[in-house]
Parts: sequence; C-alpha cells; structure tokens
Amino acid sequence: MTHIRQDEKRGIRIFFLIVAGMIAVTLLAQLGVLNQYIQTVIMSIGINIIFASSLNIVNGYMGEFSCGHAAFMAVGAYSSSVLSLILFTENKFTGAPLLPPALSVFLFPAVIIIGGAAAAFAGLIVAVPSFKTRDDYLAIITIAANYIIMTILNNLEVTGASSGLMGMRSTINAMRDVVPLPWMLVWILIFALVCVIAIKRLMGSTLGKGISAIRYDEIAAEIMSVNTNRIKLLAFCFSSGLAGIAGGLFAHMISFINPKTFDIMKSTEGMVMVYLGGMGSLSGSVLSAMFFTFLLELLRPLQILKWVFIPLLLILLMQFRPEGLLGHRELSDIIPALNLNPHLLNTLNNVNNSKKRKNGEKGSKNDG
Repeated sequence: MTHIRQDEKRGIRIFFLIVAGMIAVTLLAQLGVLNQYIQTVIMSIGINIIFASSLNIVNGYMGEFSCGHAAFMAVGAYSSSVLSLILFTENKFTGAPLLPPALSVFLFPAVIIIGGAAAAFAGLIVAVPSFKTRDDYLAIITIAANYIIMTILNNLEVTGASSGLMGMRSTINAMRDVVPLPWMLVWILIFALVCVIAIKRLMGSTLGKGISAIRYDEIAAEIMSVNTNRIKLLAFCFSSGLAGIAGGLFAHMISFINPKTFDIMKSTEGMVMVYLGGMGSLSGSVLSAMFFTFLLELLRPLQILKWVFIPLLLILLMQFRPEGLLGHRELSDIIPALNLNPHLLNTLNNVNNSKKRKNGEKGSKNDG
C-alpha cells in the first residue's frame, strides 16, 4: 500500500507539473509573448500528438496495419464543424443559431467529443472487416475506407462538397467575447493531455493487455480466452474516435476544411509519426509528433517538395531504424528517473549503493 501511495503521489506531481506548464503557455500567449505563429505551431503539435497516439493504438500496440487513419479525422472534423455552426453561429443549415453563442464556452468540448463519437462509429467500417483480415489485406481495406469517406465528402453538397466548409471561426470569436482567452490553444492542450492519459490508462488495463496480446499472437490470445473480435472493435473505435477529436480541433483551429485536407497524404503523416517514434510507444508518439511538426515548419518554404522529403524519411526509417526511435519502450525505460514505479527506483538505488560499497572496499584493500 505504501508503494502504491508513493506511486500515486509521484504521478500527481507530474500531472500538476504538466498542468502548470500548460497554464504558463496560456498566460504567455494571452500576454502576447507568444505570437500567433508560435501558438499555431504549439496547437499543431497538440493535434499531431492526438492523431499519432490514436494511430499507434492500432499500428503499434495491436500490431495491425492501418493506412487510412485520416478518414476518421475527416469525419470528426466535419461532424463537429457542422454541429458547431448549427448551435452557435448564423449558418446555411438552420439560419439562426439554435443556442446563444455565449454557451459555446461550456459546450465546445461536447461538440468536439460528439465529432469523435461520429468518427468512432465510422471506425466500424474498418473494425468489422478486421475480424478476418490482417497485415496487407487490412491495409487495403483502410485505404479503401479513406477513399470511400473522401468520395462521400467530395460529393456532399450540404457541407460544401469539394469547395469545403468554413465559418468555425465564429464559434471561437463567441468564446473570446465571453472570456478573452486564446481558447483554441487552451482546448487543444487540454484534449491532448486527456487523450494521452486515456491511452496510457487503457493500455495499462486488462483490455490493453488484450490489445498487446493480439500483436504477439492472435491465435494464442484466443486460446487464452481473449475475445479478439471484441478487443479489435474496441481498439479501432477508440482509435478512430481520438482521430475524430483531433479532426474537430484541427477544423476549428484553421476555420476551413475540405476533403483534400484529409487525403492519403494526411494518413501518411500519421504513419511517419508512429513509426518515427516507435510502434507501441506512447512517449515515442508524443516526441515524434513534436519533431515532425517542427520538421514540417522547416520544410514549409519548399512547398510541394516537402512531400518528397516526408516519404523519403519513412523509407529511411524502414531501412535503418524500423523499430523507430524508442521501439516498444517508453521514455521512462530510457530515463529511469521518470518511472512512476518506486520499486524500480529503489532497485537502481540499491545497485548503485552496492557498487559504491564494492569500490570502497577495493580502495581500502589497495591502500592496505
């Protein structure tokens, strides 16, 4: 019990340290120390963390091969955007807003979560066929799902078809009118933190162990009474739902979306981040999302040529570092001081102390 309490206290301290950092970033943005460009980069990092971490559930922890994850991001983006326009702004769907715009401060998280739920439902397109397919066959199914959803959105006149959908900025402005804060920065940081915690808790649970068991051997997992179909359904829907949340935040951040934004190139970005960080490594996904976002900003002057360098990066990864930066390990496995497990820290301390004692004994014998 004492070790558990120490573990919880250490986890709470780390959590509050992260929250304090988020508050500091928000205050700096509010005071104008962080300009709009820097805020956009930070928000892009947060969205990419959610997107990459969600894909890592399927491609990393479960060992499947999904290549069309951006489709679920698109479902979440369009669903939350349409709902946001209907509820809080004057729009082409209902005319006047259904609710006072001031309520957007309180209801905006619900709008994003509903978009995520719509994306999770769309994840059934992949989840059900995955019961009997794996590897290359599943990759083909996910690519097909990506094209199906993109084709529907391209021909859906009510959401602007290929011209796209805009107007989400009005919701952000409504929140600013109530309380003058950089609301999109605030919500993206909050959702990124909550999503990472949710994935960590899922993978540490019994269901998470079932997801990892499928990666090692699906037949053996079934023999050990793991309901693999149920686990796959959960993993795909949860992964798709988180991607939908990332899409909803992305849509409100840039205030304009069209189907081309979520094509196969966007899915490729997600795969690069997952394989760069390491399959099955949550901290790897976070670190690679940060690195990849900075890389995109550095390559922005190259415009279309950046799509030569990004696939090239994926090729080099597969050739020289196929396991990614961290592989299946977490950052705490490399830096033990970050580990929340006090048993490991005590073991390391005992090992270091024993080495010091041995060195001291050798030194005294040599002196003698």
